[in-house]
Amino acid sequence: MSTYAYTTAAPAALPVVRTRLHLTRRGRAVLTTLAALPIVVGAFVFALNGGIAAAGGEQAGQSFAYVTVESGQSLWQLAETLAPTADPRDVIADIVSLNQLDSTEIEPGQRLAIPAQY
Repeated sequence: MSTYAYTTAAPAALPVVRTRLHLTRRGRAVLTTLAALPIVVGAFVFALNGGIAAAGGEQAGQSFAYVTVESGQSLWQLAETLAPTADPRDVIADIVSLNQLDSTEIEPGQRLAIPAQY
């Protein structure tokens, strides 16, 4: 019988290789887009909710009277009728702002909200 001597040698230490992450221009663009996406989506949702809130018939708990435009009636005539002592330009500006009109042109049958102070 022969005897064999087994020796266990310590494993050789493996060298530690450290690599740096290198992003390409395309990778930086993708990373920036992904990071900015939640901010853009949040701003979009905020803008939509703000628009929906302004479209309602009530703002800050105020209720409004409504007037239906008659044939041949202008905003100037309507403003003079609603507030004879006020400057018609101010009344028209308030009506246009409240109703989110693109211009001062109105049509017969159009229903307009009137600010509470008039």
